[in-house]
Amino acid sequence: MPQLDSRLLEVVNENIDSVAPSGIRAFDQKISSIPGIVKLTIGEPDFDVPEHVKQAAIKSIEENKSHYSAQKGIPELRSGIANYLKKRTGVDYDPESEIIVTVGATEAIFSALTSMLNPGDKVIVPTPAFALYFPIIKVAGAELITIDTSDDGFVLTPEKLQAALDENGDSVKAIILNYPTNPTGVEYSKEQLQALADIISQHQMFVLADEIYCELTYGVKHYSIASMLPGQTILVNGLSKSHAMTGYRVGYIAAPKDFVTEASKMHAFVVTAPSNPAQYAAAEALNNGLDDAIPMRQAYEKRRDYIADRLEKMGMAIAMPQGAFYIFAKIPDTIDETSVEFATTLAGEAKVGVTPGSAFGPGGEGYVRLSYAASDEDIQLAMNRMSEYLLSVAE
Repeated sequence: MPQLDSRLLEVVNENIDSVAPSGIRAFDQKISSIPGIVKLTIGEPDFDVPEHVKQAAIKSIEENKSHYSAQKGIPELRSGIANYLKKRTGVDYDPESEIIVTVGATEAIFSALTSMLNPGDKVIVPTPAFALYFPIIKVAGAELITIDTSDDGFVLTPEKLQAALDENGDSVKAIILNYPTNPTGVEYSKEQLQALADIISQHQMFVLADEIYCELTYGVKHYSIASMLPGQTILVNGLSKSHAMTGYRVGYIAAPKDFVTEASKMHAFVVTAPSNPAQYAAAEALNNGLDDAIPMRQAYEKRRDYIADRLEKMGMAIAMPQGAFYIFAKIPDTIDETSVEFATTLAGEAKVGVTPGSAFGPGGEGYVRLSYAASDEDIQLAMNRMSEYLLSVAE
């Protein structure tokens, strides 16, 4: 095996060198080798891709649609995205100039942030939050400004947003809002979004709205801040969660033309163009499968209710999720361990995998995230094991 020349050990992008790998993935890998472990760690739907969507991918291969697509995506998919967003947000996006098909929402976030940020810029992120945002902001040379929402029901308040803007001034170039939220499952109401939009509208800044879980809400309607601030919002979404297409890697950016013109350059530099079979599958999903998420959503809601009931009986307080497929549970006060220590012990002794809350930034310590995008059998087994473990340590 080749060894890197010692003269090159320090020849590295300093921004990359200073960030750690994803805490979510790192912990999942750490516990995966434990025999018999049941994992509720990763947000990976346990459903299969709808059959008609799979057939669209197969058909594209059979028809030899194997050449480079347009860099911003095939027209059928961009039109499908525009039509979908018109129905869901009320905003008209031009498929030709205001939409980019990306390799997953991850690439959409990367291409968007690296297209808008310069060294010295600041980005506000309400936490706990999806940890991917943190290193991308760092790699772009910008500064992360976190706002701890744990004392406010995991919702960013207008007062805390205004305080952060007052403190950091014009150097704030963007705020990232993810809702329904990973890791808490909390959704923002129309009134809560409007209160934030009223403040943001007074500043020269973007909103990166990560709405990847928008099709998975329970008893509440999803509103997009793009409908309130269309000229400032960079909307990110994808098919991974709504259609269980995580492995297809299809996401997108929808934004005003002037921003898309710049972001499409970064997108092209990073990936050239998305995969054709995945794009034709996604086009089928959006054009003919908008109801595909309904049975998944119904199953997730039942799992949410079951886990919430079991956790509360174990003495673990939660914020009841209104969307996504995660529960953020507070570690019982009787257990004197950090979230990493608790999750490690739970994995080793109870053979249940959960994600430490510290992986999601300030406000996450003292909590663990459980994903209910797992089978009913695994969830029931995990709850039984957790209950037995917590009873044993309480004795």
